[in-house]
Amino acid sequence: MARRSGRTSVSAILCTIVLAAGCARSGSAPPASALGDGAVTIGSFDFPESALLGELYAQALEGHGIRVVRRFALGPRELVLPALQRGLIELVPEYVGSALAYLGGSPSAEATPTLLRLRGVLADRGLSALAPALAQDQNGFVVTADTASRLDLHALTDLIPHADELTLGGPAECPTRRLCLRGLEEVYGLRFGGFLALDAGGPLTLEGLLSGAIDVGLLFTTDGTIERRGFVLLADDRHLQPAENVTPVVRTDALERFGPELGEALDAIAAVLDTQTLRGLNAAVDAGAPMAEVARTWLDAHGLRTG
Repeated sequence: MARRSGRTSVSAILCTIVLAAGCARSGSAPPASALGDGAVTIGSFDFPESALLGELYAQALEGHGIRVVRRFALGPRELVLPALQRGLIELVPEYVGSALAYLGGSPSAEATPTLLRLRGVLADRGLSALAPALAQDQNGFVVTADTASRLDLHALTDLIPHADELTLGGPAECPTRRLCLRGLEEVYGLRFGGFLALDAGGPLTLEGLLSGAIDVGLLFTTDGTIERRGFVLLADDRHLQPAENVTPVVRTDALERFGPELGEALDAIAAVLDTQTLRGLNAAVDAGAPMAEVARTWLDAHGLRTG
């Protein structure tokens, strides 16, 4: 149940990427490539965290003297990765497990083997995965601070003696998904007293937790709501979820064209960006802080905007 978003037509994403004046007209010329313009064109998926990561990458590269073109909020993976392969964009923040699964591989909970498999399938497409961050955007299961305190909950195994008295909330497809209720039953032996179909880590799940309609809710592990509401994220201590480390995926020819500065700037971000940090950055954006300002403040605090 990796992050997904509403589909956009292929023609719409191509129009967005190239901003061609006649793109909407039938019979118009194919979109121009982003290659060879002396800039790194960064794309992102169509949810805020992806755009925030893209902005971190963009400002870090600009600090190293590399010109950047931003093409954020383009659409789901089904459109963004083909655009990357075609050279319409050159760099996108990815998640190792979801990217590997999309490309036909089998991710595991171990980051290194998953990354190596991803690099293998990307190489055949002219793409490279750079150093992964410690930050992981996985399915997470949370409870309120009161529930955690009352039942002494820290990890998913702590739910075992209590699950039959609790209600789980999540997306409608959760009962049949390996990374949701089906996996919780198979890996942890959890048998919840009830299940309430809500959404995938969205406002309905938040409201369910706050109102008490559900006791355990599915949120993404980097969701700023966890920080702002003081929820307790239960540790996945039996490793149900695959590794989802944030990892820049870049065209290999861009790495060759822009030299080592490109990889070094992005690797420096990966070295200090962990899950809690990304959760805090998301919380700041959720609270209304301008995304570019949030990125700039964090990068400056770590000395990552200067070459």
